[in-house]
Amino acid sequence: MSAFNPAAFTTVVALVGLVILVASLASGMIERLGIPAVAVFLLIGTLLGPHGLGLIDFGIGSGTLGGIATLSLVLVLFTDALSVDPAGLRKHLRLAAIVLGPGTLLTAALTAGAAWWLLDLPPAAAAILGAALASTDPVMMRGLLRLPEVPAAARYALKVESGLNDVVLLPVVLVGMVFLAAGGMPPAGEIGRVVGSVFVLGPLAGAVIGVLAVKAMVWARGWMGMRRDYESLYVLGVAFTAYAAAESMHASGFMAAFAAGLAIATMDVELCDCFHDYGEATAEMLLLLSFIAFGTSLVWTGLSIVDGPTLLVAAVALFGRAAVLYLTLPRKGLDPVARGLIVWFGPRALSTFLLILLPVFAGIPQSERLFPIAGLVVLLSVTGHGALLAWATHRLKRREEREEIPAETSALLPNSDLVAHPELITLDELEALRRAGTPVRILDVRTEKGWNGATVKAEGAIRVDPSRAPDSAASLALPRHDWLVAYCA
Repeated sequence: MSAFNPAAFTTVVALVGLVILVASLASGMIERLGIPAVAVFLLIGTLLGPHGLGLIDFGIGSGTLGGIATLSLVLVLFTDALSVDPAGLRKHLRLAAIVLGPGTLLTAALTAGAAWWLLDLPPAAAAILGAALASTDPVMMRGLLRLPEVPAAARYALKVESGLNDVVLLPVVLVGMVFLAAGGMPPAGEIGRVVGSVFVLGPLAGAVIGVLAVKAMVWARGWMGMRRDYESLYVLGVAFTAYAAAESMHASGFMAAFAAGLAIATMDVELCDCFHDYGEATAEMLLLLSFIAFGTSLVWTGLSIVDGPTLLVAAVALFGRAAVLYLTLPRKGLDPVARGLIVWFGPRALSTFLLILLPVFAGIPQSERLFPIAGLVVLLSVTGHGALLAWATHRLKRREEREEIPAETSALLPNSDLVAHPELITLDELEALRRAGTPVRILDVRTEKGWNGATVKAEGAIRVDPSRAPDSAASLALPRHDWLVAYCA
């Protein structure tokens, strides 16, 4: 066991603190300007790296970088699965099938073919590169999806794509690693072992951990209670336990983490919002921390390999997805804005790095050659899609401002005479208001996932989208003097 290195530990702690401070302080400005957060943290990494202040530098074989990247991918896969809305997925099955089928797999195949032909890569290496470059980044995607002006269809399609395409592409990378390590066709037994660990043993271990974890949580709630803050921490324990359990059985811990999240998402259990929110926030912090590490020097290695064939491969990776989706998305049922966003907004960033580093950390020959190519594509994507994000943010907000607000909804504008009452109201107090003849409107402000999966709903409740509560309430033209009581449980 290597000795504890205080200097390295201090560096990691300083990085974690820096990420949290900058992400928190700059979050409002980043959202208003439409600047991708990953670009900000890439610049921070550059400033701190050898080309700047020279304070930190992570090599491609760094154990610290490997740990950060592994934890990031585990939490990304787990929280993405946890956010799956089974009812919404069934409702929009065709759209989901397009973005995850042709939009993801065909893009990966086109990129792999271009890399094999133009860069003379072995087929297995080309397949790994194609899969990594087809992965759209959830952090950059969230920058767009947080905008309330994004059409519902585009919001759903992009969320499904960024949330689920990693688990579609991960098996391609894991199986490709076996072929690349063997330098050709591996023994049949080895192929069977990897396929079993990726598609059977890993998901099975994760699903069992997920189900048992939720049952244990429900039992603890009912028997002795469970504090909300610890319930939010519980999500990390489930994700890491699922990963470790699968790895201890020589199965895929990444697939186990996804399966654990998916098992929880499909169970009929009411989860605290903090269960989802804390997991997503932690995953995002780790991803941004990873990008600082990549920004110190690694990502810039992409500039050292710029030539005609490499730029052509990058163009196929970035524009191939747009071409595939343009041809496969239905013409009917999608307004031009939604269609344009789905087609053109497919950023590549951290997810690409996390996938391309798996063979590097496994020590597979020729895998290090793939990272600079991925770095070049990420740099081009952060620049191009970052500019598109800023433009879309400005354009969507202007589009929203041009829409006329009906006169009868003026009671809900900021200059109205609405009166704020205590945040909480009991059922007895609500019944007393009704007995007194006071007009009361019940607003159901649960998330879309909670609404779709609910079996019990309040009688007479009016559905209001919590992400666009003022706009949704205004469109309902609710009377000025009624009591508005919102509930989300």
